Amino acid sequence: MSTVSTKSTVSTPRPTTLEGRRPRSQDSKGHRSPGLHSSAWNAIGTPIRIVVTDAAQLGSARAMLADDLAALDVACSRFRPDSELVRIEATAGHPTAISPLLAAAIGASLRGAQLTDGDVDPTVGRAMETLGYDRDFASVPARGGALRITVRHTPQWQQIELDEVAGLLTVPSGVRLDLGATAKAWAADRSAQRIAGELGCGVLVSLGGDIAVAGDVPPGGWSIRVQDVTGDPFTPAQGPACLVAIGEGGLATSSTTARKWERGGDLMHHILNPRTGWPAESVWRTVSVVAGSALDANIASTAAIIRGTRATSWLAMQGLPARLVAVDGSVTTLAGWPEVSS
Repeated sequence: MSTVSTKSTVSTPRPTTLEGRRPRSQDSKGHRSPGLHSSAWNAIGTPIRIVVTDAAQLGSARAMLADDLAALDVACSRFRPDSELVRIEATAGHPTAISPLLAAAIGASLRGAQLTDGDVDPTVGRAMETLGYDRDFASVPARGGALRITVRHTPQWQQIELDEVAGLLTVPSGVRLDLGATAKAWAADRSAQRIAGELGCGVLVSLGGDIAVAGDVPPGGWSIRVQDVTGDPFTPAQGPACLVAIGEGGLATSSTTARKWERGGDLMHHILNPRTGWPAESVWRTVSVVAGSALDANIASTAAIIRGTRATSWLAMQGLPARLVAVDGSVTTLAGWPEVSS
């Protein structure tokens, strides 16, 4: 297991190995604060929300985030034939010049693979397509015929050669990259930091289940509702839910229920076990993790889904605050999960 800095800022510090530092938990009543201002829309196939502490900056913040997401889509989408990610397949096996944006996104995906011993693997693109997730999820047929798969996925992330400084990437022939496991979380971190830095206010960026905060912290911290069923945070939750409050870093939720489809009566979801090329066994229906960045929180929550029954001991060893909901609805919390109400 690769490790990074062990600095921690939680109220009951303990060494951590995945995220470097854990966000401070904050007291909160969990209500929508009159000092916060938000805008929500859909982009890159997922719900988007931006929240700022300064009403005068909301329009600029939304525009900056929209620009960032448009650039991310052009660079990293595996569903657009004109995306940079798809176009590099034409030069597979050879060093290829890529943009700084794509280089950083691929670097984030390789970080995920390194920190999880390959559980979070960016080389599962072809396996994902074989299972039917070969277009924007809104267009994936909910049901289809049985799959006949004889060749299983062979992880090849260690064969990817990336030089971020030179902007050169070499991908093995036949490998199709899928950055979906990490790109949104990495983009949330990047945008939150950029917007807070340029506008001088507190910012929360939510890209689906990946949330990053930066800049000024509102009184009581950033109050976030964690729930099993994706929905508007200002309407009643469906299923188990709780409120948490963080002051920095990020929070991510990975789920086996949000993106699912059937093939031949077999239920599929989008989190694959890279060693089999099939959806990970559904031990947990959702896993939420708080970490020093949305990226590291997402890496941990995704790996926990894949590790199944081994997830709790692994997360506890990392010292990562986490909430795991089993398929039967039972809830397990770990390592000082910053819950303020449920």
